[in-house]
Amino acid sequence: MQVDELLKPFPIKEFHPFPRALLGPGAHELIGPEALKLGFKRTLVMTSGLRGSDIVHKITESMKYHGLEVVLYDKVESNPKDYNVMDAVALYQENKCDSFVSIGGGSSHDACKGARISVAHDGRNVNEFEGFNKSENPKNPPHIAVSTTAGTGSETSWAYVITDTTTDPDNPHKYVAFDDTSVTTLAVDDPVLYYDCPIDYTAQCGFDVLAHASEPYVSRLNFEPSLGNALHAIKLTAEHLRQATWNPLDLSGREGMMYAQYIAAQAFNSGGLGIIHSISHAVSAFYDTHHGLNNAIALPRVWAFNMPVAYRRFAEIARAMGVDTHGMTDVRAADAALAAAIRLLRDVGIPERFVDVRQDTYSKNRLGTGPTKFYEKTKEIKGGAEDTDRITRHVLGDACTPGNAKECTFETVRPVVEHCLTGDLDDLLS
Repeated sequence: MQVDELLKPFPIKEFHPFPRALLGPGAHELIGPEALKLGFKRTLVMTSGLRGSDIVHKITESMKYHGLEVVLYDKVESNPKDYNVMDAVALYQENKCDSFVSIGGGSSHDACKGARISVAHDGRNVNEFEGFNKSENPKNPPHIAVSTTAGTGSETSWAYVITDTTTDPDNPHKYVAFDDTSVTTLAVDDPVLYYDCPIDYTAQCGFDVLAHASEPYVSRLNFEPSLGNALHAIKLTAEHLRQATWNPLDLSGREGMMYAQYIAAQAFNSGGLGIIHSISHAVSAFYDTHHGLNNAIALPRVWAFNMPVAYRRFAEIARAMGVDTHGMTDVRAADAALAAAIRLLRDVGIPERFVDVRQDTYSKNRLGTGPTKFYEKTKEIKGGAEDTDRITRHVLGDACTPGNAKECTFETVRPVVEHCLTGDLDDLLS
């Protein structure tokens, strides 16, 4: 065997650093003082607006109380669009801001990361930075990321995800940009801010955590330092997601999911992801559906797809999820992990197929209401052959796909996508 064959596919691992973080109830009250210590004077706050909550108002008023000037951009959309980023960049430049604060979930943080990269490059289009470390100027404006959901991990990771609606308006493309210069300056994870998160959105974000943890645990990158965090994040999710979903004011459940999402992000930050995320990105690009919901629907199918090359790892996932695997073979224990994931999905009330997702069936749905004529035409996930093929092609071009536990081709991935669209989860249970 040739040496280069032995070293494939990921011979060199790379550790990506994390920002300083404040975690725990009350952490958000330190945003103003921390911003002053970092030298903030006039800050652009980027957020979705957090409809129905008073979170943005309270935080910005607190920042003003501490003497900070605040400029607000509250139009970040789910699956943040390139024009969200560029509108924020224009506002930042017009108001001569010197810093950023993002408030929300992954969409707000990701859009803000993209805006920082663009600002550091004289307002160049954010889509120019798709890929790995495409930025040239490492000196971005400082950024405090304040999470209001337990799912994203964007406040901690070196990645941000943007939907390109302009390069080909008839074919939106959701891409991942991995860039060490996008890492935030300070992450704030306060479980008290999760109290207003809707029930269904809490559940979907929880499955985002489970995807963030399980994908690096079986990833072909096999990054040893990530494995402990990944497994513990799975354990915390299995223990706390039901409570956080159905008893939203229970601090222990919210705090458990806060730690789960934080360390899951640390796991994938260097340990990589897989095609749960690739499928999710594709469906979001075409239907503007929520990332966590997409991950939840894709996760059981991708676990079943990957299990034959990682039975032992999935057996360990079963134990982390609280399954008594005593006396089981790794194969049976892996099957038990899959059954536990499906039970969790059903317990927290998540739709089981993409064709079951309709407009107004969940809190964060933007299905068919996106910004381009493309979305006006695409108001229903049909699940036919054309849909399956275009999603599969998008999956194979996604930056997360090379890390997937099992090597992917059009022929092997297409049935996984097809099952996500129309398949019955009971078919996966042995």
